[in-house]
Formats: sequence, C-alpha cells, structure tokens
Amino acid sequence: MSRSIACIDYRNGKIFIAKRQMVGDMGGRWEFPGGKIEDGEDLQTAVVREMQEEFGVTVTVGRKITSGTFTHKGKPCTLDVLEVKFPHDGIQNKFELTEHTDYKWEDIELIPSLNFVDSDLSIYNDVKKWCENEK
Repeated sequence: MSRSIACIDYRNGKIFIAKRQMVGDMGGRWEFPGGKIEDGEDLQTAVVREMQEEFGVTVTVGRKITSGTFTHKGKPCTLDVLEVKFPHDGIQNKFELTEHTDYKWEDIELIPSLNFVDSDLSIYNDVKKWCENEK
C-alpha cells in the first residue's frame, strides 16, 4: 500500500495550502502540501524532505493529526496528516516553489469550495476539527 503525508500549518485562523502545477490528473488543484513516503523513511523524515524539496525551507514537525485512506488509480493508499510550522509565513520572504504554482493562507471553512485534491478532502473533517481546537 502506498503511503503519503499531508502537512498542516495553521496560524492566525488560516491554513496553508498550495496549488499544484498543471501536471498529472490532479494538476492545477489545491492541496495540503506533502507527498509520498519513500521506502525506509519515517513520517518526520518524509515531512522535512518534502517541505525542503517543495518550498525550500526546513519545517518543524509537530504531532500527528489524523490518518486516512483513499484510492488512487484503483490502488489503496494511506495518508498520514502531520502538524508542521514553516519558519515564516512566505508573504514577505517568498517560498521557492518547485512543484506548485501558488500558495496561500486560507480559511479552513473555504477548503470544500476550492478545487481541492480528492485525497485531502478525505481527511478534511478531521483537519477542520483539529484546527477548531487549535484556536
């Protein structure tokens, strides 16, 4: 079974999301940043590697928020969701985008109205509940 991670940075009432490049079947859609866990990698190592690759920054990894399952191209996948803290908000000092075309801080309640990737919508309710408890 394929394993992926989703990274959640929630601050000042907003959640960090990124828009995927126009590549593949999920191209151009918004997502909680993350990626696939490589063989032999633990969750924390995967999170740090993915955020360094995708945004050019080293994040602080917090606790696991939830996990879920989804199907991608007919195959079952596990999605582990972890709390992260970026070193800054990416507004004054921009992140280096390598796999995305845009990013923003958004109200958690607006996520379902955006063109969001299906796998992240599968864990949306748990993430929303976690964000509400963090206020």
